[in-house]
Amino acid sequence: MKDLRIPARLNLCIAAAQLAAMLCMLWAAGRVTHWWAVALLALGYGVVMNSAYAMLHEAEHGILHPHRALNDLVGTVLALFFPAPFHLIRQGHIGHHIRNRSDDEAFDLYFEHESRFWKCVQLYGTLTGLFWVLIYITNLVVIFVPSLAVPARVNRTTDAFLDSLNPRYRRIIQVEAVAVVALHAGLIWVWHIPLAHYFAVMFGFGFMWSAMQYAHHYGTERDVLKGARNLRTFRLLDLVWLNHNWHRNHHSQPTVPWLYLPLLGESPGPRGSLLAAYCKMWNGPQPATEHVENRFAGKVIQ
Repeated sequence: MKDLRIPARLNLCIAAAQLAAMLCMLWAAGRVTHWWAVALLALGYGVVMNSAYAMLHEAEHGILHPHRALNDLVGTVLALFFPAPFHLIRQGHIGHHIRNRSDDEAFDLYFEHESRFWKCVQLYGTLTGLFWVLIYITNLVVIFVPSLAVPARVNRTTDAFLDSLNPRYRRIIQVEAVAVVALHAGLIWVWHIPLAHYFAVMFGFGFMWSAMQYAHHYGTERDVLKGARNLRTFRLLDLVWLNHNWHRNHHSQPTVPWLYLPLLGESPGPRGSLLAAYCKMWNGPQPATEHVENRFAGKVIQ
């Protein structure tokens, strides 16, 4: 296999183009007057910001750029348009890699001692964009409660996430959250973006991103590395989303840059449809008896 070095210059050029496109669409949100135009901007922002998320996902794994400071800076800037603190969603994502398909992160399953209703809330909330809404609101929460401390245990998934957070990042997460609020408030004010237009455009991404978050894992093998599947959309869209749908390959080798994921093959079989995988999730969480413990429970993200 060819040298799998980080395509650093290409990544920086793509990130710059993504930022320019997102700024243009937010600017346009303050100029359009028809709802069909707002809907097109919402669709466009959804496609472009999902591409930007794929790039900041590279930063989460330290493979956007070989210089870590620049890697994190670009990831932080892209995360502002998510919008979310980069160092918070990075810990959440790295934690996802170590909790994947264990009882700590199995939204498609419920056990005898668990509430099926709560599992339905989690899964259907993801399918309808509410997962992104929760992250959006978290920007305000961490400004005042950077530790994200809660007075009692919430549920297994949330508890595992909170237990994995590294206290060393609390201050920078707080600063990033302030930057998120300041940036978006500033854009709304300077560009005179009607709030209805702003939230519609942002939710265009939020719904699309949230809806796809578990499609690559629903019903897969209960294994931290193998519990994912490669999916497909259209060839061009797959490329715009930086091969993010080669998800099984990414989980198997998370340090391989996006450019090379298709080269790892289609094991264990051909890719299925992303849309079909999304529709299948509406079957809801299923009863389960097999327990898979998180081998890294209590591990703090570095």
